[in-house]
Amino acid sequence: MLRKFHSLPGLLTGLLLMVLSVTGAVLALAPVLERASAVIPASGEISIAELADRIVAHYPGTEQIVREPSGKVIVYYSRDGQAGADLVNPVTGEGTPYEPSAFFGWIKDLHRAFMLDDAGRALAGVLAVLMVLLCLSGIFLIARRTGGWKNILRPLSGSGGKRIHAELARFAVLGLLLSALTGGYMSAQRFGLLPEAPDTGPGFPAEVSGGQPSPVGTLKALGNFDLGELRELVFPYPGDPQDVYSLSTAGGSGFVDQATGELLQFQPRSDSGVLQDWIVRLHTGEGLWWLGLTLGAAALTVPALSITGATIWWQRRRSSGQLPDNADAAQADTIILVGSEGNATWGFARELHSSLNKAGFRVHCSEMNALAKQYPQASRLFVLTSTYGDGDAPASARQFMARLKEFRAEKNLRYTVLGFGDRQFPNFCQFALSVDAALAGKGVSRLHAIELIDRCSASQFSEWGNRVGEVIGTPLFLNYCALQPATVKLELVERADYGIVVQAPTSIFRFKPAEQGGWLTASPRRFKALPPFEAGDLLGVIPPHGQAPRFYSLASSASDGIVEICVRKQPGGLCSGYLHDLKPGACIDGFIRPNPGFRPATGSQPVILIGAGAGIGPLTGFIRKNTRRNPMYLYWGGRDSSSDFLYQPELGRYLDDHRLSALNTAFSRADERTYVQDRLKQDELAVQQMVSTGAQILVCGGRDMAAAVRQVIGDILKPLHIDIETLRGQGRYLEDVY
Repeated sequence: MLRKFHSLPGLLTGLLLMVLSVTGAVLALAPVLERASAVIPASGEISIAELADRIVAHYPGTEQIVREPSGKVIVYYSRDGQAGADLVNPVTGEGTPYEPSAFFGWIKDLHRAFMLDDAGRALAGVLAVLMVLLCLSGIFLIARRTGGWKNILRPLSGSGGKRIHAELARFAVLGLLLSALTGGYMSAQRFGLLPEAPDTGPGFPAEVSGGQPSPVGTLKALGNFDLGELRELVFPYPGDPQDVYSLSTAGGSGFVDQATGELLQFQPRSDSGVLQDWIVRLHTGEGLWWLGLTLGAAALTVPALSITGATIWWQRRRSSGQLPDNADAAQADTIILVGSEGNATWGFARELHSSLNKAGFRVHCSEMNALAKQYPQASRLFVLTSTYGDGDAPASARQFMARLKEFRAEKNLRYTVLGFGDRQFPNFCQFALSVDAALAGKGVSRLHAIELIDRCSASQFSEWGNRVGEVIGTPLFLNYCALQPATVKLELVERADYGIVVQAPTSIFRFKPAEQGGWLTASPRRFKALPPFEAGDLLGVIPPHGQAPRFYSLASSASDGIVEICVRKQPGGLCSGYLHDLKPGACIDGFIRPNPGFRPATGSQPVILIGAGAGIGPLTGFIRKNTRRNPMYLYWGGRDSSSDFLYQPELGRYLDDHRLSALNTAFSRADERTYVQDRLKQDELAVQQMVSTGAQILVCGGRDMAAAVRQVIGDILKPLHIDIETLRGQGRYLEDVY
């Protein structure tokens, strides 16, 4: 709900908000330029009387002197019957012709009213209110993403548009909120929704001396005020001894007798008047050039926030199955819930959604995290979910089990679960099995027994559809086939082999794009570059005979000029065996799959890298990119230091140049027979200290190692009253487990 409350106003008004922000950023330059062009004497150096005396010497027909918030002094005068205005140097009294900038005037009209007078001003006021809502909801979303208000300034995890959107929002939100609140306040005053400050000033004095006017430089009252306090000085009408000087200062306003120099009926500025002045200054930055720059910088983020926000919304909408014919959850007779980590499961869900719609059902499809408390009209519930890591929930299903506790199933509701996974992993579709058991435990009847799909098999999905169609009495023709990205031909240029002596052959493979710099794709008539990638992203490798791709964590970034992976040869492993048989010069077909959920956060907080075996690949890539020398500590386990010490030369260099702060190794075939979790136990106090100061932990390697590390880290964290789930929620405990 909060996400919708945040995204819908932005989507509806994005273009108009961009106009407001860009014009606001341009206007924010005006105080800076005015301040740069103004001559500002030191405080106490020149009084108002001295200023007026110097100006009158050059402009005998002076009618008014105005000091702008920027410090710029302008004289309005009459000469030979012609009115004029000059920008004055307060030190000398000399001036140059002054004329307000037509460009800034045009920008101001566009910013205030979209060139539409009162209708435009009303629209700008509404947009200011919407910006307030966007800022407040955005702050809450950032707090939720970082795991609470106390963590809101900590580094964010992830990458891409979501990361850019969140980082920009966190940088700009206070400036945008200040601009929106003050702009909305002034709009509300203009249209009578809030009272304006009743700062009318003093009444004209009933009595004045009427004597011979004294030179303005000798008037005592004007000599008592510093130039920095001046706002406006209006001269008396020439030849009228009953007229007076009208004086307006930062502290109030009054009149000055032109003969005696006495201050008459001075009235201090009211609290409401002071508030009004500050509202204007905080919105425009007038007189506060540094604030103007800050507000301008914040305003310039709005176009980027609008674009990244719209992109995120579209990607979420496209991947979440919210199709144009998606029925309302309260009215649907069929519900499809989807659990997915990388969006692959959504493709199958959309195919099922489309087939059921064609059959005449009212279908609602959403992520498992959006499980409602009840579905009053539904009689069928389909749950399609993958499994993440070691039997865990994927991203779009992590709240499902908690929400299921409050779920109230209608008596006629029946469910079926379809799991997606890879049989080569021990806990194949474990989360799907857990969901099936949990729904049964709630007393919901099964529509059809749980089935499990191996490696996104289109044929298995189609056969499942046939069986379910027989149960519901309506044929389901499910012909979905997951499309793989276009592949790039990669040439093996170098390999380093380890672990043969200890029966754990592991190799580091370094590829470069083949065929004229590597632009050749799966289609011989099309050429394109490899997409950008970072260490921790995945290389999809297509094994021989068109089998489903296998994914390996990248140990390199695109800027390294190579595609590097570290692979252990698995007994009977089709793809790992294929890779280990390659010789330099051989080529493979591969593609990049982003994995933004596994990489170090930006910032100077410590990063603890933990891995074993080939899991060292992406961790080494993170160290290689640590050119800022932020604290980075590696704990890694192998079998034998003389046989499978992966990346030993590189890690030595990284220690020397301080990209790696410390290296702790554990070898299970050594005399002391230690594992990586043993090293963590030995460094318990150091790990506690780093976590307490905001450290992030990244774990990469096999499931058994990851489970053992999870147990040890949990024990280490107990004195800090923090658990791993809390760190996960803050983006500070990340796993890439296979």
